[in-house]
Amino acid sequence: MRKIGFIGAGNMATAIVHGIVKAGLYAPAQIYITDVAQEKLAPFIAQGMHGVPDAARIAEECDWIVLAVKPQNFPAVLPALAPVGRTGALVISIAAGISIAAIKQSLGEQTKVVRVMPNTPLLLGCGATALSCLPPVSAQELAEVEQMFASMGKTAVLSEADMNKIISVNGSSPAYFYLFAKLIIDGAVAQGIDAQTAQTLVLQTMLGSAQMLCKGDKTPEELIRAVSSPGGTTLAALSSFEKDHLDEVVLRAMQACTKRAEELAGQE
Repeated sequence: MRKIGFIGAGNMATAIVHGIVKAGLYAPAQIYITDVAQEKLAPFIAQGMHGVPDAARIAEECDWIVLAVKPQNFPAVLPALAPVGRTGALVISIAAGISIAAIKQSLGEQTKVVRVMPNTPLLLGCGATALSCLPPVSAQELAEVEQMFASMGKTAVLSEADMNKIISVNGSSPAYFYLFAKLIIDGAVAQGIDAQTAQTLVLQTMLGSAQMLCKGDKTPEELIRAVSSPGGTTLAALSSFEKDHLDEVVLRAMQACTKRAEELAGQE
């Protein structure tokens, strides 16, 4: 019976743990978790999971190890995982900007590493997760890791070379949508609309628009045209976006995201 360990008990680790238990992939007794803030372990222990004192214990006990700590904390955590060279445990990293090569450099070239970029909607079972791996991870092992994240949303397998770029696409992008929702709500309030009314309508519109994209057979461009009557109100708004070069603003933001991922990689 496989044992899976989590180093870090933050929001993303919590989402993954709850997702794999809910999907029936793991029983609570198969899950081990640690965090520098040991008080975070209490809710997991209460559900029958194993709270352990440190990463070294995770490395000794578990077949799969999920690194769910910030990239800046990797230099402190990786030395504790030295036993994986002996145990053959598979390491799953969800840290932005930390390459598979960097993890192998610390733990050994034959370490099995799957790099994963999930996003926070995993908390609702609506996540979007990108995955990548290099040898000696087998196709079967990658498929099993992908299955784990597919139980909490959609997945895509990419090359390692694209993993820093994909952060701007699914890892960070929920914040873009939250910001756009906030800006529309703020714009409504500036025009005299009650904030709560604006929020209700904006959020439902976002939900409905996402459903139109996901469940329909039309491209984003086709859906835009369907809403934009010649000489109408929507076209006036879209023309204003175009005049202000919204497309360039978004591209620069995504490039800044990727650049920061590369900077983090340079700090490895």
